[in-house]
Amino acid sequence: MHSNSQLVIIGGGISGTALLYTAARYSGLKKITLLEKYDDLASVNSHARNNSQTLHRGDIETNYTLDKALYVKQAVDMVVNYAKSQKGAPLVHRYSKIALGVGEQEIDFIRKRFEQFAPHYPGMELFEASAIAAIEPNVALMADGRPRKEPIIAMGSRSEYVACDFAELSRSFVESALAEQGCDIELNLGTYVQKIEENSASGGFRIETNKGTIEAESVVACAGGHSLLMAHQMGYGKNYSVLPMGGSFYFTPNMLKGKVYTVQNDNLPFAAVHGDPDLGVEGKTRFGPTALALPMLERHQYKSIVDFIKVFRFDRDVMAVVINLLKVGDIRNYFLKNLLYEVPVLQRYLFMKEVQKIVPSLRFKDVRYANRFGGIRPQLIDKAQRKLILGEAKISPGNGIIFNMTPSPGATSCLQNAAKDVQSICEHLGVNFDKERHVDELAYDFTRSSSTAVHEEKV
Repeated sequence: MHSNSQLVIIGGGISGTALLYTAARYSGLKKITLLEKYDDLASVNSHARNNSQTLHRGDIETNYTLDKALYVKQAVDMVVNYAKSQKGAPLVHRYSKIALGVGEQEIDFIRKRFEQFAPHYPGMELFEASAIAAIEPNVALMADGRPRKEPIIAMGSRSEYVACDFAELSRSFVESALAEQGCDIELNLGTYVQKIEENSASGGFRIETNKGTIEAESVVACAGGHSLLMAHQMGYGKNYSVLPMGGSFYFTPNMLKGKVYTVQNDNLPFAAVHGDPDLGVEGKTRFGPTALALPMLERHQYKSIVDFIKVFRFDRDVMAVVINLLKVGDIRNYFLKNLLYEVPVLQRYLFMKEVQKIVPSLRFKDVRYANRFGGIRPQLIDKAQRKLILGEAKISPGNGIIFNMTPSPGATSCLQNAAKDVQSICEHLGVNFDKERHVDELAYDFTRSSSTAVHEEKV
């Protein structure tokens, strides 16, 4: 294989396929190539078993500021607008969702947050204990029907598009892109990148793969932690290291009708436990995630340990970040507890106690570890500033290549991120981007940005 392409996308997960669709439908690019190293699309973090299947709208994620919440709210609207335009089985799913406050301190927090967020979220309600019992009886009541002993309150919505199988959405993006007229799309599965180098003669890039060489005018890598590895190999982003966080889940019998989130501990940079119906496993509620630092870039793929070692680049700056994290008592205890979550039998008991905050009548026999469920979040470490970068990150040298590292809510923000990247590539190549059509169909506000949603490094 030796071909030429205006745009090469590396990675066939939700981010790469959203980029493919956006470029095919809204840009003047005539030749686009997608490279995916596995034989199927969306088989890593975008697979339903490896993420929480959540459309993060920012209203019940209590670690989001209002600014970031409104930014991701727009991202969800874009996904929903796309999904509703497609025929066949639904790509997004609708049910209730609440952020649960337990105890007087969390109740006060939820009331204040509701006052701040409700004007921006039509349909948002404040639910007292009796209303929670009607929406989620197993949250508000004990097994015998008595109210739980702790005072509770919640904010959220009775019915909203809140869940998505991102692998199905990825396949839909590719099908839609292939149906576009006037754009030649080359889909290469089972094709992994061995090397990327700048082509000084053409001003573009040469990509060496296991199936041959591709000449590209522009490149966007959407390959999680491997995007950073590719950047390092080209000399970019070496001020970044990566802390891969593995998330694990647990199953119980069907106990929740919708999504139930808990209040985030501000000292913890990782998601608080939540529960919701699993889209792929009928009759089960999935709870999680736990979070454990793992020395690999892909969960259950032990050969990716070598890639982690290459990109980790351990030095005193990385050590300083780790030490600073462990100095915080809540974070130190969190890491220790999550280590214990990996111990058979004990893991079930400890997680049962954690989830009893959501379902107080939960019993030990109800809890089962979800074997081979859960993915990897490649949280970046900024070595220069000696801090952990939360959320999405992007390395954009400005020469036609972009490296995306997209932890949560990257799947939610797939079309939003794609719009920015395609517009950037089109400007670089002098190709038209149909902003008017994009706004009309997906309702993306190109004037809105969030200082907290995406960390972007321009080299």
